[in-house]
Amino acid sequence: MAVLVVCALLCLFCWASFYFILCTVNGSRSCEWNCRLVTLVHGILAICITAYIGYVDGPWPFTYPGTKNTPLQISAMVLSLGYFFFDMGWCVYFRTEGPVMLAHHTMSILGILLTLWLGESGIESCAVLFGSEITNPLLQARWFLKQTGRYETRLGDAVDVLFVLLFVVMRVFVGGTMLYCELISPRPRFFIKCGGVAMYALSWVFMVDIIRFARRKSKGWHKRRVQRETVTANGHDGKMD
Repeated sequence: MAVLVVCALLCLFCWASFYFILCTVNGSRSCEWNCRLVTLVHGILAICITAYIGYVDGPWPFTYPGTKNTPLQISAMVLSLGYFFFDMGWCVYFRTEGPVMLAHHTMSILGILLTLWLGESGIESCAVLFGSEITNPLLQARWFLKQTGRYETRLGDAVDVLFVLLFVVMRVFVGGTMLYCELISPRPRFFIKCGGVAMYALSWVFMVDIIRFARRKSKGWHKRRVQRETVTANGHDGKMD
């Protein structure tokens, strides 16, 4: 366990160093811009590694929850643990996130620490990491599009639609199936099952915000469509006159 602590601290140092390098090289941008670049890189790495673990290296998380951690699973969790420590510290220092996101980071850190300490259920943690991070690149792309003035475009609409669809499918339906398999299996520890319930409940808290966002977005689309139809109609009227 001491080796894992050292590795996690080393990963934390690497993520923090990467952030400070970006701030130096990319000094014209804000601190949040550079932090989101770090978040984007972590999201892509986490997705690739956990996808390989789940679909290639195994075992299949829906069938074999509660199995002993493999070296690759441990590496993925330690990598993300270092990032979550970094991002948690950054968010607290700059006060950019609300209690829900801070709770998500806290639960992610505690869940990974518990899984590493027990030496089992790494496949479930990696599956949760995959489901959590799969929407991350889209979330960051949405923010970057806003900052560069390209959000109110078809590209921005496509990013939003894909983000909502992925969130609903992965967090609600796939996550719900994963939780069901976790609860009915006799292998996972009780604390792991409690953590799974807590993470799924938190997903529904995020889901409420997603539903509100989707409603606002649809109203915005309807408003823009009405404006375009009005402009088109006025243009035709002008030609008729």
